Amino acid sequence: MASTILVVEDEPAIQELIAVNLTFAGHKVLRAMDAEQAKILINAELPDLILLDWMLPTTSGLTLARTLRQDERTRDIPIIMLTAKSTEDDKIEGLESGADDYITKPFSPKELLARIKAVLRRRSPQLTDDEITVAGLHLDPVAHRVTGHDTKLTLGPTEFRLLHFFMTHTDRVFTRGQLLDLVWGDHVFLEERTVDVHIRRLRKALEPSEHHNLIETIRGSGYRFTSKPAL
Repeated sequence: MASTILVVEDEPAIQELIAVNLTFAGHKVLRAMDAEQAKILINAELPDLILLDWMLPTTSGLTLARTLRQDERTRDIPIIMLTAKSTEDDKIEGLESGADDYITKPFSPKELLARIKAVLRRRSPQLTDDEITVAGLHLDPVAHRVTGHDTKLTLGPTEFRLLHFFMTHTDRVFTRGQLLDLVWGDHVFLEERTVDVHIRRLRKALEPSEHHNLIETIRGSGYRFTSKPAL
């Protein structure tokens, strides 16, 4: 699925090559030449993943990665470090700074896209094209199709995104604010009761296959999608 990827790279030719390949693969690309530009873009819109060059002017990629990991708003954004440094100690330092993966320059566009997909699968499975099944409920992100016990279910686009998120994060409680940030995006300003409206619509859409009870209301906290429906 299309993701928003921030490319923080101060070499124009490399930045352009990465951006072109990501765009061709269907991703939305944000570009920054240094850490300060990156912070401005992140403040405006949280990316789904950051490609971060180690050797940036003024503030290094390592320092920026550590800063992002210390901020509650950005600590869970997947980061792939891009660098010409290739020793084992360099790789360890990059990973210990908070990076999820490490790619040594030069690298092929095919390898980069594969690494991005692998990191998103681990950190943000709702952004992948992988089909998923939970308790007889099946979701196909590519075909945009949901079936429950082989019954075709009709969902609106927002309910589909919400269900996809739930199915890739089962048995965890999320507040309304967290769902707004993670499903709608933290750059979208909506009232928390918006979540309640879409939860009701999603439950209604799941009723034909009796999967509506998988969405549990946790009083005083938010919602949970259970992988083990009550008997």
